[in-house]
This record gives sequence, structure tokens and C-alpha cells, in this order.
Amino acid sequence: MNNANMTVSELTRKIKSLLEDRFQFLWLSGEISNFRIPASGHFYFTVKDAHAQISAVMFRGQNRNLKFRPEDGMQISGMGRISVYEPRGSYQIIFEHLEPGGIGALQIAFEQLKQKLENEGLFAVEKKQTLPFLPHYIGLVTSPSGAVVHDVLRIVNRRYPNVYIQIAGCKVQGEGAEDEICEAIEMLNSQKSIEVIIVARGGGSLEDLHAFNSESVARAIHSSRVPVISAIGHETDYTIADFVADMRAPTPSAAAELVVPVKEDLKYTLSDLTRQLSGSIHRFVDHKRIHLEHAHKKLKDPRKRLQDLRLRMDELANRLAFHIHRHLRDERERMLWNIQKLGIYSPENRCKQLKAKLDIIYTNLLNYYYNYVDNKKGDLREMSGALVLLNPTAILSRGYSITRTVQEHTVVRDAKEVSSGQELEILLGKGSLRVEKK
Repeated sequence: MNNANMTVSELTRKIKSLLEDRFQFLWLSGEISNFRIPASGHFYFTVKDAHAQISAVMFRGQNRNLKFRPEDGMQISGMGRISVYEPRGSYQIIFEHLEPGGIGALQIAFEQLKQKLENEGLFAVEKKQTLPFLPHYIGLVTSPSGAVVHDVLRIVNRRYPNVYIQIAGCKVQGEGAEDEICEAIEMLNSQKSIEVIIVARGGGSLEDLHAFNSESVARAIHSSRVPVISAIGHETDYTIADFVADMRAPTPSAAAELVVPVKEDLKYTLSDLTRQLSGSIHRFVDHKRIHLEHAHKKLKDPRKRLQDLRLRMDELANRLAFHIHRHLRDERERMLWNIQKLGIYSPENRCKQLKAKLDIIYTNLLNYYYNYVDNKKGDLREMSGALVLLNPTAILSRGYSITRTVQEHTVVRDAKEVSSGQELEILLGKGSLRVEKK
């Protein structure tokens, strides 16, 4: 909540806004007191009951349609809206409609149904459809014998003669009126050509308007696929149908004026827009013409431009030819130098040099091999001679022998190592002997 310091006027305006937004329209019952009519013709009075009272006003435009004259002590029921009179900081109810006492049951039923449908969202502004700007097919739900039909046809034909109106005749009051109104709305919705529907009837008492305060009619209007204009009774008459409809007209004649524009006004507007568009086009063309003339003055002769480009092209061609010749000359010199260098480093010459080097290496390797083999042959002879000298067989051939045991082949170096009767083997230069020790 905003706790900023406020002036009395600011506080009063906030209270006025809150009250008027919260209590836009309501029904109020009570007893009239302090009734007075000043020179303005407005009604000023107080509505009270046993415990409270509230100031009330009914302006001249609304009270002149009343069928009775209010007076002190009279019980009344009326529909109005709460407002705040800022100079005195007092709140009051501004009545739009008054009825004498004795119809409280209808008022209570009206308020209960209104609250129920409002809670369901049937009055929500965001759900209301937009009326077509210029409908070609209009549906009219009303009594075919009433003055409403003639008023609507006369006004629509006067405003826009080319509109087609389909009348869905029905009862607008009495027994069976609710069902016939619903059937008429549904029938018009079944025709794809209908673009908007007017539900209308003349003024009357709360009892006369009862069919338009019924739940079935309210739901039929809310379910309509096309926009619905409610035009029930006089300007001060409000019904449930008015709250549910996509738009409320104060009277059937006003609905006829709302549903179509004046053809002559449209023609005038179209002519005016055409004139404005033509003027805008002419101004645009003049502006572009001036721009073109200015650009034309700045534009050079294309032939001179071509001559300049031709000279430039010749210059570039000469420079290109010079650079090409110089490049070819440099490349030719570079190629001759590479040929000479290639002759020096020719693969054939290189192969010859490597072949000669290979021959030398092969000869050296072959000589090294022969020398190595000869050296190894001499070493082999020396080692063979030494081996012959060290060979035990050669020693045995000179008359020596080797004695060893038969089983272990152990060389006997001492006679004490051999036991009596042990078998021995004697190795000679040629062959061997087996003996037994005595």
C-alpha cells in the first residue's frame, strides 16, 4: 500500500475510483425520505432502512422516463451505481432505474443470476467479440409485429441500403418467450452468412423484460459464434442480456445505428482518403523528380567516362606487356642457369663417379679379404701344430699308456687307488686293454 503523504483531493479521488470500480451497477431497495426536486429537474432523496441510510440522486435524463412519481415514505427498488461527490467527500448512489415496491422477488432473482453468471466469466470484457465494421448480413431477433422491426429496417436502410437483414421472429415476453428467443439465436448462428445479431425489443417493466433476464437466453447469447448486440427496452432498462452481449445499445434504434456506418460518410471518408493519397503520391513524385534532376546534374557524360577508361585500359595493357616481357626474360635467364647447374650435377656424371668409387672399394675389399684369409691360414697351421703336440694320442703313440677305471673312467695315478680284483682299462697308442688287479 502506498503510504506517501496525500492531499484530501487525492484521497477522495482514490476512494471515488475504488467505489465506482467495485460497485458499477447494483440493485438497492429501501424507503424514500427527504425527497426534493430543484430547478434542474433532478431527483434528490435519501434511501433508508431500519439501520442505515444513503444519499441518492436520479438525473433528469433518467427520471423523465419513470412511470410513477417518487414521494417520501414510498418503498422503492432501483438499479444504480455508487459515486463520490468530491466537494463534500460524501458517497451516494446514482439511480438509473426505479421501480415501486412489491417486485423484490424479481430483483433478488436478477441479482443472484447476475452474480452467478459474472462469477462464471460470462460478463468478462476479454471474451466479448468485436463487431464487424461493415456487415452484409444482419440477423434480427425480435417480435415480427412490433415497432422494433420497422425502426431497425428504416434506420439501417437509411444509413446503408445494401445490407441484407434476416428477421428471426419470436415472442419477446410472456410464456415461451425464453425458448423462442434461444431458438432464434441458434437458427441465425446456423447460417454461415450471418455476421452480427441484434436482439431487440421495446421498453417495459421488469416483468415485461423477464425473458431477457433468464439464464437460458444469457447462455444462448454467450454461446453465439457471431457478435450479439443487445437492445432491450429504453435507455434506462438494463437486463442480463445487456451484460452478456458483446455490445449494449440503449435502444433498438441505437443498435441499428451501431451495426452499420453511414454510407455517405464512408464515401466521403473514402474520397477524402483518396484525395490525401493522391496528394501524397504527387508530392512523392515531385520529390523524386527533384532528386532525379539533381542527380542528373551531377552525372557525367558516359562517353567521356568511356574515353577515360579506354586510356586507362591502354596504359594498363602497356604496363602488363612490359611486366610480362621482363618476367619472361628473367625466367629464361633462370632456366639457362639451372641447365648449366644441372649439367654440373648431372646424375650420369654422379653415377660414373660413384661407380669408380665403388670399384675402388670393391678392389680394396677383395684384397683385404685375401690378406685376411692368408693370415688366418697361417694361424690355423700354427694352432694345428700345437694341437698335435698337445694331443694325448700322439703321446701314446710314443709308447705311453693311460690307465683308468672301467666304470667311472677315472684316470689312475696311484696304485693305491685301485683295490684288488678291480677291473681296469689301459689305453694304448693303438687300441686298449682290460686287466684285473691282483
